[in-house]
Amino acid sequence: MGIIICSALLFMTPLFTDIPQQCALAAIVISAVTGLVDYEEAIFLWGIDKKDFFLWAMTFTTTLTFGIEIGVLVGVGFSLAFVIHESANPHIAVLGRLPGTTVYRNTLQYPEAYTYNGIVVVRVDAPIYFANISYIKDRLREYELKLPNSNRGPDVGRVYFVILEMSPVTYIDSSAVQALKDLHQEYKARDIQIAIANPNRQVHLLLSRAGIIDMIGAGWCFVRVHDAVQVCLQHVRSSSSNAIKLSPQASGNLTESPKAQQRYGFLRNLWKAQDGNGSAGDEAQSLLRQNLV
Repeated sequence: MGIIICSALLFMTPLFTDIPQQCALAAIVISAVTGLVDYEEAIFLWGIDKKDFFLWAMTFTTTLTFGIEIGVLVGVGFSLAFVIHESANPHIAVLGRLPGTTVYRNTLQYPEAYTYNGIVVVRVDAPIYFANISYIKDRLREYELKLPNSNRGPDVGRVYFVILEMSPVTYIDSSAVQALKDLHQEYKARDIQIAIANPNRQVHLLLSRAGIIDMIGAGWCFVRVHDAVQVCLQHVRSSSSNAIKLSPQASGNLTESPKAQQRYGFLRNLWKAQDGNGSAGDEAQSLLRQNLV
């Protein structure tokens, strides 16, 4: 390679005298940049995630056209836009029960999972705050109007219970709290009962301070989705096929039952046990042995 370059400089320079200087500089730049482009990474992004490939292509094109500074700013801007879009439109799944288990999973991911007529179990896979609460409410209304393909339980013709599986929800802000209150009022006007399953400690305390737990009824806060489904299923089965009239339990007054009080207190006892309170941990284990949760 060195001999070829030296020969070109000594004997072939007259051939390049008529080449414009800008073309020569462009050829040098293209030759240098070609080795910097990671084609394999682009092919990998295209096969894995089209949005990441679009971000890569946009940043690459902008950098070549307008410079490094503008290219980096455009890349960061599009990345933030993607994050905001994903946060404002979180993944929401309708859960069904896997045959032979008490486990509830996404019905789209597990087609064999079955649901119960009159009961919709919904899992929100993101924190709930002002940016996505409207989207979540719209999806819940959609699930209410478009009944899932239920194949278990009596045919009641509509939804009477909505169970919110809140284990993935790590945070709820004040706007979301107010929206949940409004949603509860809307559901109450249509004889639909909300149940909450498996909230973490911070979310449960926030809902309690905001009055949502008292509003929907302390007895409608469950440790497991299966417990919530079984309670709702009892109301569905005991009702007539024409209309469901919620009993005092379904209207939120479950705290009068000693068993409901123990089930409601299990969450607090379990959290105390996690903080190192031995006596509370013994009480929680006692509740588990009694098969109350």
